[in-house]
Amino acid sequence: MAAPVFIGLILGGIVVLLFGGDLLVRGGAALARIWKLPPLLVGLTIIAFGTSAPELVVSIQSALSGAPGLAMGNIVGSNIANFLLILGLPAIFGAIATTTPGVRRNAIFALVAAMILMVVSWGDHEIDGLEGGILFALIIGYIALLGILAGREKDDPSLAELTDLEHMDGLPKSLGKSVITVLIGLVALPVGAQMIVVGGTEAAATLGVDEAIIGLTAVAFGTSLPELATVVMASVRRQAEMAIGNVLGSNIFNVFAVGGATGLAAAASGHTLPVPESFFTLDFFVMLGASVAIAGIILAKQPINRLFGVLLFGSYLAYIAVLARGVMG
Repeated sequence: MAAPVFIGLILGGIVVLLFGGDLLVRGGAALARIWKLPPLLVGLTIIAFGTSAPELVVSIQSALSGAPGLAMGNIVGSNIANFLLILGLPAIFGAIATTTPGVRRNAIFALVAAMILMVVSWGDHEIDGLEGGILFALIIGYIALLGILAGREKDDPSLAELTDLEHMDGLPKSLGKSVITVLIGLVALPVGAQMIVVGGTEAAATLGVDEAIIGLTAVAFGTSLPELATVVMASVRRQAEMAIGNVLGSNIFNVFAVGGATGLAAAASGHTLPVPESFFTLDFFVMLGASVAIAGIILAKQPINRLFGVLLFGSYLAYIAVLARGVMG
């Protein structure tokens, strides 16, 4: 397959994927409002899982299509991009406060999630059905905890963002439009995921590299675009501290929900989810280092200032440069 073709498949798949995820969230939230479902229930299910839908469907589709490196690369690469790129780049233009209620709790959860993913992968360099089940059980527990906290911590903006349906823009008004929106989203997600998987595997074959490289770079960056847009817009509005919770929550969902569901999907098809050897020499440690750095500055109640933003963004460029050297080497 010619280079422009697989590049077009990956880029087109990312566009279709993000379009489908957005429609699924908006249509689902509109249906919930029409049916008068509790906002908390909607926020902790439709919105929370819907915003992670791009990573979820790409990783599951990759595992089922025999491209496990792409699946794991997407999970780990998205977490690395979220911390180093998504928080680092906006901080260069304006400091991001880290004292918002709930941020310290989520920073600890994100760090623990990164450590757990490394632990379950380390012994046999794979994630089996049991380990996938454990990861998915942890996201259920995390959501249950958020449900409990939502009733107690009214000032937590990350919880308020999940439960505030009244201020969501662009929701369909009628039942028919809401159903159609959900259906289009449900169709677009697997279509976009399959385009990415085909483009990614062909790119790996053409370039002679492991599929994980494509997952760690192009696919991870593409599925992290919603978080980047959220943080950039929040920075422009001088509300960047509100977006940091979105990034932390995304990393938690990537490990527990996406990693767990992908492990279970692989097990259901009679396989385990192998973890590429390169993850144990570089990628896991970059993810862990980024998680420690973000957790450390948040627990110290220090802002992510311009200098720290430069360090984060520079670290991401250096990481990509190392991956690129491996490709060219």
